[in-house]
Amino acid sequence: MIIMQKPEKREQNRRSSKGNQLKFEREGIWYKADYTGYEGLAEYVVSHLLSCSTLNENEFVLYEPEEIAYRETVFNGCKSRDFTGGWQLITLERLFMQRYGKGLNSILYSIPDHTQRLKTMAECVENLTGISGFGIHLAKMLTVDTLFLNEDRHTHNIAVMTNDRQEYRLCPIFDNGASLLADTTIDYPLGADGLALMKKARPKTFCEDFEEQADIAEQLYGETIHFRFGYREVKSIVDRAEMYGEEVRQRVIDLVMSRRQTYRYLFRE
Repeated sequence: MIIMQKPEKREQNRRSSKGNQLKFEREGIWYKADYTGYEGLAEYVVSHLLSCSTLNENEFVLYEPEEIAYRETVFNGCKSRDFTGGWQLITLERLFMQRYGKGLNSILYSIPDHTQRLKTMAECVENLTGISGFGIHLAKMLTVDTLFLNEDRHTHNIAVMTNDRQEYRLCPIFDNGASLLADTTIDYPLGADGLALMKKARPKTFCEDFEEQADIAEQLYGETIHFRFGYREVKSIVDRAEMYGEEVRQRVIDLVMSRRQTYRYLFRE
């Protein structure tokens, strides 16, 4: 457990449809407290399963579970190292607003065709930043979101890195706390059938269906990521987060294994 003080609390600079988690920073480590359910567990599990993928270690942020004491309350949550390395994180929404006075989200949703939305998104970012291969990076992110049901990926939390010379580079995949039906307060209460609840989850990036999202990303950019994990690896990872109750941990295991079965073509034995 880590005890946090008010000066270490950090204000939110990105929007989330799931509300605002308490965030803290101490000596280059960021801490996020759970807000609507088991976001910290979701962050931790997804990131460690990405370690069992074809992504390089610099392509995603690795999280660890942590108990966070603040004022009179102890929160479950997670922690991660500062990955910016002296660069500044800027969301796509903010980037486009600064440059054009118009957010990327409004541009995307003015386009009726979903495939064209994703293509336009990638091309606009590449043209604005000079980052080559942003479409492939985006397709990897969307495949991860589809596999793990991250329903809070949008232009306010897709980001690139920039510096004082206005140079840009890719940002690692982060912010997976809305994955795996983590919102138990409102949308996905414990005690309900988690596998049935999966049908309610919707993405927010450029369409409202996870299967369609994955299909479009693959049509445009091919299969960009593959995984190697099974039940043994999932259970081992989940069970290390001992501060979460058995019911929560078992639900996460069941959800991951169900998604693995649905998207088994993404796995290499």
